Amino acid sequence: MGKRILLIGGNFSPEPTGIGKYNGEMISWLADNGYDCTVITTYPYYPQWQVQSPYDRTKNWFKKEVLGNVTVYRCPQYVPATPSGKKRMLQDASFAAAAFVKIMQLVWKKKFDVVITVAPPFHLGLLAVLYKKLRGASFVYHVQDLQIEAARDLQMIKSKRLIGWLLKLEMAILRRADHVSSIADGMIRKISDKTGGEVLLFPNWVDVTKFHPLTDKGALKEAFGFSATDKIVLYSGAIGEKQGLEALLHAAAAWQHQPEIRFLICGSGPYKTRLEQLAEQLQLSNTVFLPLQPAAQFNNFLNMADVHLVIQKAHASDLVMPSKLTTILAVGGIALITANSGTGLHELVSRHNMGILVDAENQEALQTGIGRAVWDNTTEIASNARAYAAAHLSVSGVMTRFKEQVA
Repeated sequence: MGKRILLIGGNFSPEPTGIGKYNGEMISWLADNGYDCTVITTYPYYPQWQVQSPYDRTKNWFKKEVLGNVTVYRCPQYVPATPSGKKRMLQDASFAAAAFVKIMQLVWKKKFDVVITVAPPFHLGLLAVLYKKLRGASFVYHVQDLQIEAARDLQMIKSKRLIGWLLKLEMAILRRADHVSSIADGMIRKISDKTGGEVLLFPNWVDVTKFHPLTDKGALKEAFGFSATDKIVLYSGAIGEKQGLEALLHAAAAWQHQPEIRFLICGSGPYKTRLEQLAEQLQLSNTVFLPLQPAAQFNNFLNMADVHLVIQKAHASDLVMPSKLTTILAVGGIALITANSGTGLHELVSRHNMGILVDAENQEALQTGIGRAVWDNTTEIASNARAYAAAHLSVSGVMTRFKEQVA
């Protein structure tokens, strides 16, 4: 048996998207490669913002699951149906408190060699600092999202004093970590500017065998209820505040004069109802809302689209590397990405010519970009996207590098 690893994270398998997906796949890979893995997490709730069946029956209690070399301890937490800045803070605090109880139960029962925390929530790092102090484990702090800056820039937290206090708390965690990692060059620069130390690149990955290009788009479109000649503009993923998806509906309104361009919004989240109401107000006949698609047909679903929208507000493009982009690249999709010049995301996509870039929060640029993505020759972009995913984003390649660096 290899090293004993403890992951502390607020999201985990079987959540289908976001941080939970990556945490689950990371632990699965480590367990398959000989590590003895333990996870302290909560019950799956994302992206629906509601604990999912069958876990909803035990969501107010602690629960232990054993899956091969993986032991999962699920902790209760408060889950807001309509998240806001204050409610998110309460949610994070409730999970941290429950996770603290579980760590104190485990601390003298089992010695872990490596403790990994994944931010957000950023303050879970305090639990890893505590365990390191008590048992001497190596502490890996992985940053998926610069949560404090995002909350500040999106006006989810407006108190400058509170933001300052949270940043100081985060710095205390960063200084006590043995390894700090993040998912993109732009985020690495921001974290390194804070700490002055090394920050490792640990990007989000994709299963490049499961997700791959298919050729007959027309047949795929018909299988999903569209015409073979329709041009499908797809947004698939979480429907939340930081995406700024209202812009997509206004773009759909601007393209109503060409009915063959169909807009498809697939996913769930707290803002979906608001978007459906806006679509009704705008009397959009070219826009369809669908729920998250089953995993078994997701490769076909992504290959159906002519354009994949990766929409973010301006402040988010150096704070968040969109997890959906990895899968789009793997299928050789044409990603239309809102990211401003100078951000890490813009730099990466531009360097490898693997997407179409438009300025964030610029409605006219978005609408023009959709036209380019639909009508221009994008064969080279599609080829570059798939090549980049195969070379840099395969789960085995990313996880092998991570293991060599920290585990």
